[in-house]
Amino acid sequence: MEPFNKLEGVAAPLNMINVDTDMIIPKQYLKTIQRTGLGKALFDEMRHNQDGSEKPEFVLNKPAYRNAKILVTGDNFGCGSSREHAPWALLDFGIRCVIAPSFADIFYGNCFKNGILPIKLPQEIVDKLLDDAERGANAIISIDLEKQEIKGPDGGTVTFEVDAFRKQCLLNGWDDIGLTLRNEDKVTSFEQQQKTQTPWI
Repeated sequence: MEPFNKLEGVAAPLNMINVDTDMIIPKQYLKTIQRTGLGKALFDEMRHNQDGSEKPEFVLNKPAYRNAKILVTGDNFGCGSSREHAPWALLDFGIRCVIAPSFADIFYGNCFKNGILPIKLPQEIVDKLLDDAERGANAIISIDLEKQEIKGPDGGTVTFEVDAFRKQCLLNGWDDIGLTLRNEDKVTSFEQQQKTQTPWI
């Protein structure tokens, strides 16, 4: 998993509440277990017409937001079924941070496990960031995970809370496998002892 320390990029405004995981990545794309290639299907039904052409009015289809790295959105983001493909699609598109007043619990946890920083902020601050994000290509937001700070286009700074353990995992790029491999020497030692002490197993 790619470490997350500092991020600077365009923030795209998606001013919607209750965006569920089927809206983020529709069910027909869940057949794959590959983490790459899903970016093209992100928000598929909102981004594309039935013939596959783009809907120009959708925010991520607008030229200013095609390379957005941050998504500012509404309450209860990521609700619905617990599909890990949702953060995979966001990450493959290029989104490394989602800012909202609240998230569905499973989606929130899946973000950390896949290198995305989900930030919870009070509604009034999210409203301000949504307003900032409406500036298009000038909607540059800087995020410093170590300092737990967000700096807006006007230079204003807000702080955010994040679980200390999850923060360290993101800073170091530790997913569940990476965390296990940190103890590889202990696992190897245990296995060797088991072979000696219980050779019949």
